[in-house]
Amino acid sequence: MDFLWRVAEQFAPEGEIVDVREHGNGNINDTYLVIFGPGEGDKFVLQRINTHVFTRPERIIHNLRIFTDHADGQIDRAQDDPGRQWHIPHIRPTRSGQDYHVDSQGSFWRAISFVNHSQSFDTVLDEAHAREAGYALGRFHALVSDLDVLTMHDTLEGFHIPPRYLEVYDRARDRTPRDCTTPEVRYCREMIEARRPWASVLEDAKARGELQMRVIHGDPKINNFMISEQTGRAVSVIDLDTVKPGLVHYDIGDCLRSSCNPLGEETTDFEQVRFDVGLAEAILDGYGGVAKDFLTENDYAYLYDAIRLLPFELGLRFFSDYLAGNVYFKARYNEHNLHRAIVQFKLAESVESQEVELHAVINDLR
Repeated sequence: MDFLWRVAEQFAPEGEIVDVREHGNGNINDTYLVIFGPGEGDKFVLQRINTHVFTRPERIIHNLRIFTDHADGQIDRAQDDPGRQWHIPHIRPTRSGQDYHVDSQGSFWRAISFVNHSQSFDTVLDEAHAREAGYALGRFHALVSDLDVLTMHDTLEGFHIPPRYLEVYDRARDRTPRDCTTPEVRYCREMIEARRPWASVLEDAKARGELQMRVIHGDPKINNFMISEQTGRAVSVIDLDTVKPGLVHYDIGDCLRSSCNPLGEETTDFEQVRFDVGLAEAILDGYGGVAKDFLTENDYAYLYDAIRLLPFELGLRFFSDYLAGNVYFKARYNEHNLHRAIVQFKLAESVESQEVELHAVINDLR
């Protein structure tokens, strides 16, 4: 803990740190909440970036600077709801004025402002909460809808590119002994092979010029939307490491994947996993209220594919990591990523079973 305090002191006034505690439950970076100053009045989020995943962490800082500078200039003009205070997380510099700190062991640390009087949730509480999540993602996309993607680095190459994840899976599968199989493993393999020809649907549309690259969040899970403790309304989107060029469909699909699974990502009650269309309708309603100005007809045409694809994509990633020995996602036990994969595949099957209902929801959004 003394080491953490010394790192935190790089970003706080000397001698004013009150506490450093673990914060959140992310699968990639190590995250801490730092409390400093008299009492518990001031806080910031301290993160050790996983440089095995983000091999060029300085690019994260570059993108965050570009995003915040642009969003700060847009926030007043984009304010469609004067009664809502919107917060943009900002880099907190070190005492020497740097945007990040590299410790004696070579670890890369950065600090981000904390959104006070707000909270996040690992699952959606109700349709009102879902609508706020949709609003939050729509607000984020609206703020960056005119931001030139050429100014942004690809902080995680191959991220949200399903054909590349299939290549990773094929390599992991080929290294796995053929007799190393269980009913759960066979289920995952069958899911992947049955959907392999379709997995490139969004990338194919991009290649044809039907979908355009924009700035995306990259990881809009439900617990990355901050909700005001006083009003219950969305006030910020956090965890901006994966802000990068991409297709908004990956963001929309990932938001729905995360939000419309009432049992959450960590359940082992696989047969009860379902995709809640009512929550999806509420999210898309909240999203559409601020996103209609930049969505095209082609964007609408591929929304169902995005909703179906993202749980399949994450299931593919979890299963590949399980086969590789749990080297990417943090795992609490050996089969953890296998179980996570099954949850996502069951969610994808639930989406597919409700295709007619989801197309009706999307048509109402137009």
